[in-house]
Amino acid sequence: MSTEGSTAPSSTTPTAQAAGLAERLEDLRRQYADLQARGLKLDLTRGKPSAEQLDLSEALLALPGEGHHTAEDGTDTRNYGGLAGLPELRRIFAELLGVPVDQLLAQGNASLTLMYDTIVQALLFGVPGSERPWSREEQITFVCPVPGYDRHFAICEELGIRMVTVPMTPDGPDAEAVAALVADDPTVKGLWVVPTYANPDGSVVSEAVARRLVSMPAAAPDFRIFWDNAYAVHHLTEHEAKSANAIDLAAEAGNPDRVLMYASTSKISLAGSGVAFFASSPANVAWFTKHLGIRSIGPDKINHLRHAQFFGDAEGVRAHMRKHREILAPKFRAVVDILDERLGDAGVATWTRPDGGYFVSVDVVPGTAARVVQLAKEAGIALTPAGATFPYHQDPQDRNLRLAPTMPPLDEVRVAMDGVATCILLAAAEAATAS
Repeated sequence: MSTEGSTAPSSTTPTAQAAGLAERLEDLRRQYADLQARGLKLDLTRGKPSAEQLDLSEALLALPGEGHHTAEDGTDTRNYGGLAGLPELRRIFAELLGVPVDQLLAQGNASLTLMYDTIVQALLFGVPGSERPWSREEQITFVCPVPGYDRHFAICEELGIRMVTVPMTPDGPDAEAVAALVADDPTVKGLWVVPTYANPDGSVVSEAVARRLVSMPAAAPDFRIFWDNAYAVHHLTEHEAKSANAIDLAAEAGNPDRVLMYASTSKISLAGSGVAFFASSPANVAWFTKHLGIRSIGPDKINHLRHAQFFGDAEGVRAHMRKHREILAPKFRAVVDILDERLGDAGVATWTRPDGGYFVSVDVVPGTAARVVQLAKEAGIALTPAGATFPYHQDPQDRNLRLAPTMPPLDEVRVAMDGVATCILLAAAEAATAS
């Protein structure tokens, strides 16, 4: 699906003056009125699995089955204990994530919970290498690549953590911009990274960028990279990107505690009943487990067991994700094809062509993203709010849109995207007329 250099939006800024749009305003208004008259009710807001994808894991609901609740080491999974999670499931995902089994924890259903818990623990107690709990610092700052994941930003905002931004590139966060921020500012304690098929632009962190991030000097001795590997196996093409092994690279660079990795099966098995994972250095795992043991006597090992039985091994997960790809790839192809057809020559937008993940990122004429969302809403097409991919919901150029085509049926994706294209063109024409 991808073409060379197309993972991130092009650097060409869309312009409302392109393609004589001011002269087309009345025609575009008529097209939009026709769109409104259709009475649509479509939704491209959140990256949820479709019912068809969830059906792929329906067999989980019958597992482990009556009398089959004993783990391979003899553990009765119905009982308390096993704080680190079931070994056989950890073994499967240790291979997929490229980490040692003893440095990987399997927990509840949401990696977001683990990320939140990590930061709260850091605020209350500090992390290995901290001089004091983060909450006793005058200021805590996180570096946030943009466009990025709104839930990362929401955690920081709720917990009073200041956010500063750096641009995303096709190879991941702008590593030199990150290095400049962390080098001299001891308040910078964290960096958010989605290393594989990033939300929303689909970029993949290159090994060179990963090496730079884990080795760069940091003024804060307890600086951490929150490596949210949410889409590690979520491929849309036969070209399956492999995540950089950040934990090993950090250890090689002499910063073994720098990387905190997260992942889950939320978009692999059942989104509401998956398994989340935490991996890091031995010191960080021991630190996290110490505090975890106070708030929990162990995770849902029955759910761990059913997942281990369902997948069997790492290749079982890969085969399962190829079935997901068969469902999702046509939807993403439809998004890109319609954008190419409707907007390709108009000069009013650029968009990504992801090889994996759950989103397509679109940059429209600066100053028109919120208007596009409004127009779409009034035509019965729900889009993620403009600004959602930036901290504090503030896109300084009001130009980025995140499209999530995974949940609706393919026919609805096509209808919705044709409507979105009309809205982008009309908003650009309005801007051209006003300028």
